[in-house]
Amino acid sequence: MSRTNAIGIIARSGNFLATCLILCSFFGFIFSTELAGQAINESPDVFTIANIHVDVTDKTASAARKKALSRGENTAFNLLLERLTLRIDHKRLPVLNSKQISTYVKDFAVKNEKNSEIRYLADLTFRFKPDDIRKLLRDNDIQFAETISKPILVLPVYQLAGAVFLWDDPNPWREAWIGNVGITKTRKRMRASGLVPMVFGDGDLGDIAAISAELAIKGDAQRLLAIAKKYKVAKTLVVFANLSSTLQGTPVLKIRVSKYGKDTVRHVFSMQIKANKMETIGVLIKRSANEVNAKIEELWKSDNLLKFEDIGVVAVSYPINNLGEWVDLKSRLKKVAVIENIELVIFSRSEVRLNIHFIGGVDQLKLALAQLDMKLKEEEGSWVLRDLKPIKSISKENVKKK
Repeated sequence: MSRTNAIGIIARSGNFLATCLILCSFFGFIFSTELAGQAINESPDVFTIANIHVDVTDKTASAARKKALSRGENTAFNLLLERLTLRIDHKRLPVLNSKQISTYVKDFAVKNEKNSEIRYLADLTFRFKPDDIRKLLRDNDIQFAETISKPILVLPVYQLAGAVFLWDDPNPWREAWIGNVGITKTRKRMRASGLVPMVFGDGDLGDIAAISAELAIKGDAQRLLAIAKKYKVAKTLVVFANLSSTLQGTPVLKIRVSKYGKDTVRHVFSMQIKANKMETIGVLIKRSANEVNAKIEELWKSDNLLKFEDIGVVAVSYPINNLGEWVDLKSRLKKVAVIENIELVIFSRSEVRLNIHFIGGVDQLKLALAQLDMKLKEEEGSWVLRDLKPIKSISKENVKKK
């Protein structure tokens, strides 16, 4: 939940206690408690690193906790920088000491906290200061992206000796993907650690009926759309891995990644990964899943790198029915990484006209807006912004209160 949305809730609430709780949650420091962990995790964003597990032993419980928090903070900071940047730049990322890293932390939360006289265990979540992180990367001349993709359904299909597996148990290829992105035991959707959230099916009877391994490989449009609809996503990635061996008997995984959507059918990339010396097939499969996931992230980042040297402005009209829809639009546009400023030009009963100041090209702006279900299109020489999904309008009564 953003601060703008929180203010909207306050305006619509007649409950004084609820208002106070919301104000405390958004404008006060979020303390490291179980409740704080829930508050942060309900609305994860690109500058939040969650589920950092720490297990530290020291002379006293207090010393162990202090060391664990520092260690977790450092780990989260490094993970954040890697999340935002290309792998080619990871060796150039700034190296800071613990005291310096602390200045970039906005707040943190603790879950599953356990301790003894000398040991401390917990799962930590850290939120970092967006503007300070951006400045750090720009000062070090490192390009970065922060636009989060809409969730994508991933179907890992595995082939061995002519047989293909998707929902079958075991499917080591699918299990490797589930482990890499931190899916819970129920195997339901969960945001990946990077900028591309991934969804995995439950493997229940509904999934088995919706699509088979053979139909996924063939790219059966009807079946792929059905499984995508079930998990409420627009795109599906079929990640097909065929285990074979070289003439010398070295195991090799041949991988093909294809993307499917309502109007999208395309081959994304292919790669072959050979087993290292003394590497087991299980380790090869897990390493390959990591490599493919990293490649998907790299392609997304490359398309969404913030190009601060290119600054543009576009005049846009946006149809509305009431003031609440304009308030909602502003809130959503503030979440778009490439947008620097929104300038209201005309406000009427049926539309608003605004100038959007943005970084990069128009195509990059379109892509970023699409992740929030908004479409920017040129119509009769003018730019029009439309919702791909209807928003829930705020009632007139609530608008007056606001």
